[in-house]
Amino acid sequence: MLSRLKSMLFRTPFDATAYSASATSDAPATEIATFASGCFWGTQHIFLKHFPPTPAPGKGILHTSVGYTGGNPLVKNPDYKSVCTGATDHAEAVRIEFDPTIVTYAELVEFFYRSHDPTTLNRQGSDAGTQYRSAIFTNSPAQMEIAQRVTKEVQARRFTPKVGGFLSAFCLAESGVAPPLGLQSVSGLTRRGFGLRRVPAYAAAFTLPTIPVASWFSDAALTTPQNRKIATELTPAGEWWDADTYHQLYLFKNPSGYQCPTHRLHW
Repeated sequence: MLSRLKSMLFRTPFDATAYSASATSDAPATEIATFASGCFWGTQHIFLKHFPPTPAPGKGILHTSVGYTGGNPLVKNPDYKSVCTGATDHAEAVRIEFDPTIVTYAELVEFFYRSHDPTTLNRQGSDAGTQYRSAIFTNSPAQMEIAQRVTKEVQARRFTPKVGGFLSAFCLAESGVAPPLGLQSVSGLTRRGFGLRRVPAYAAAFTLPTIPVASWFSDAALTTPQNRKIATELTPAGEWWDADTYHQLYLFKNPSGYQCPTHRLHW
């Protein structure tokens, strides 16, 4: 608390150059990645926090800008107000120039999935509307292939339940479904630190009445946090429109500004 108060009282002037390196670099070739994951303030902020351009050589991201893409091609140079109505169908997005010799496109795509909830359609947290949709706008056929592959991998690894395995006991318990008798006593395992995440309080000692094993495979039993489908749109990139200067690096200039709560590392 004391350190936070000191930082607020003695905060140095914001230096935008620390977060937006020149678009030119010594890299033989740079690439562009374009992502949408809700309010673009938070999307830009979390990428730059984890891939800062400075000090040189940085972690791969060279330059970012927030703006609008993926909308009605007849609407040129949309502004924030019109995009927020949803009428233009543009998404709030971040455009990233990166050095592929330092960070790969696949790594950025996986980080994109880690840093928001890709399973909610046209929504991140309380921000709802098509402008807040989850989307990857690919800039080449190679990027599309990589984005599709990483999406499938993340879906299988993070959002598909392992029915019949040990972890399914925890997944199904969250839906109020009791596990088979053989999996009802797990308190010893959890105490020994098997690294299970988001285990409900009652999962350490199951007391729910048992049900036939066949019920474990019903639609109701599979409605769990781990059984969600990625709703991210994968589409070739179209025209890009930079947002006003006010929106660029907003959360670096305004640390106490609004940030969508889904913009955090989920795993």
